[in-house]
Amino acid sequence: MKPVVGAAILRDGCVLAARRTSPPEAAGRWEFPGGKVETGETPDTALAREIAEELGCRVDVRLWLSGAVPIRDTHELTVATAEIIEGEPVATEHDLLRWLAPEELDDVDWLEPDRPFLAELRGILLDG
Repeated sequence: MKPVVGAAILRDGCVLAARRTSPPEAAGRWEFPGGKVETGETPDTALAREIAEELGCRVDVRLWLSGAVPIRDTHELTVATAEIIEGEPVATEHDLLRWLAPEELDDVDWLEPDRPFLAELRGILLDG
């Protein structure tokens, strides 16, 4: 399984969600931004690179959430909390970004691989 990393970017008690535009079966659904870990990269390095490419900001990876979720038969998603250390996120590969409070996490249509991380993330957001 090839590793894929997602960032639960936290700010002011909220998490950043990004709405996909492609592929067609994922368009209009929400995810934690991120992407594939390249050969020779650590998950932390890959996540920082992906966020810089996708959102145009720099993040500091904080805490990897529990578990890993298969994506089809080829990839496996892990998600980490992160904090913006430079810049502001801009949607370049997504059509919309939204900051969600813990009580709003169920208000968007998350992609299936991201859903298992929501319960732990909700707890982190509520604990401050």
